[in-house]
Amino acid sequence: MRSPVGREQHRAGEARLRESYAALPHDAPVRLAKRTSNLFRGRTSGAAGLDVSGLTGVVEVDGDVAEVQGMCTYEHLVEVTLAHHRIPLVVPQLRTITLGGAVSGLGIESTSFRNGLPHESVLEMDVLTGSGEVVTTKPGDDLFDAFPNSYGSLGYATRLRIELEPVPAHVALRHVRFHDAGSLADAVTRVVEDRAWAGERVDGLDGVAFSPDELYLTLARWTEEPGPTSDYTGQQVFYRSLQERASDRLTVHDYLWRWDTDWFWCSRAFGAQHPLVRRVWPRRLRRSDVYWKLVALDRRFSVADRLDRRAGRPQGERVVQDVEVPVDRLAEFLAWFDREVGMRPVWLCPLRLRRRDGEGGDRPWPGYPLDPGTTYVNVGFWGIVNVGPDAPTSPRNRAIEAQVSALGGHKSLYSEAFYERAEFDRLYGGAHLAEVKARFDPDDRLTSLYDKVVHRR
Repeated sequence: MRSPVGREQHRAGEARLRESYAALPHDAPVRLAKRTSNLFRGRTSGAAGLDVSGLTGVVEVDGDVAEVQGMCTYEHLVEVTLAHHRIPLVVPQLRTITLGGAVSGLGIESTSFRNGLPHESVLEMDVLTGSGEVVTTKPGDDLFDAFPNSYGSLGYATRLRIELEPVPAHVALRHVRFHDAGSLADAVTRVVEDRAWAGERVDGLDGVAFSPDELYLTLARWTEEPGPTSDYTGQQVFYRSLQERASDRLTVHDYLWRWDTDWFWCSRAFGAQHPLVRRVWPRRLRRSDVYWKLVALDRRFSVADRLDRRAGRPQGERVVQDVEVPVDRLAEFLAWFDREVGMRPVWLCPLRLRRRDGEGGDRPWPGYPLDPGTTYVNVGFWGIVNVGPDAPTSPRNRAIEAQVSALGGHKSLYSEAFYERAEFDRLYGGAHLAEVKARFDPDDRLTSLYDKVVHRR
């Protein structure tokens, strides 16, 4: 069990970060020296990274508040907070996502229908800006409010003070089937409004669409009730259980990482779901960061393209995206997606900006301007579509961008993007972001968001 690192060790880690920043040539790209990543867009290589090795822990936990270093993974953060019977208000699905990454790049999970996005439970944070200074900022400050979805273009969070919520030992699950997307969307609206379904409280809400007439919502309820629990780190695969059983029970720990063991369902591409392969694939290597490294190797050596050519399949286009669409347009989007893309299953995760009673209601965020009071559904899809010789021009990804915008939605920027500059700035508050960047990065040392995302710099 890991312990909090304390303030003295945090100050030392922050000092090493500032020293490594000061040592960079003035014209050198600024990047983090991280061993893991959850980004799915390429970038130019060869630049030295900032030393963040001393910023990977929890500083302290005090009741329903924790102070956490920016490069602390959620795996480590949860390990510490669960010892206090608490978790962050939103815990993204993959273990190696860092708290700073989830705040600057957005994150989502099954509690997002009631707790919003990770940055909405941040009370204060320290940011290493482009000027080389560490600035303390709070909600309402221009730097703080522009930071979500900035992906390092405004700096890097070194310390975050976040809210926690109490949790019991277990999570009871109900897997509810729907036969069309419209009925599921109606159910999402009711659950978001009532925080309950069929007379039972709902603490977590997500789902999977296997086909146009087979869709599930998984309704999670925190519980201290005793009973046997399932284990999806062994031979069983979590997403398949939605089709096999109407109810389930997990420990809170296993619920938080239920998607990580098989990277949702993407581990099947590596054979990790085949019973024989699964028996010899060590449990400690059944996790998202291992699969991510395999994907990186595939991209480096074009393994999938070579296999497609050998098998006589059309050239594949990688379609790895998460998008948010308003709940009342979900059925329309899924119908279009089935016609034009045809990838299943897809993940469904409802979200809305966090309700803040007594503070004027929901508040928008300029870098990812979701409408206050609107329920959205995140649709996540990750795989290859064999489109033929047009694959290098990314026709499916470009079509997805256009359709999501037409439906009043937004697309996450952790993967490839193809927007023209004017459209990108309109969708992601480009003018406001540039204004804030000019104030805190006057020498323009940090790569702009557009250059990071679209030009992959």
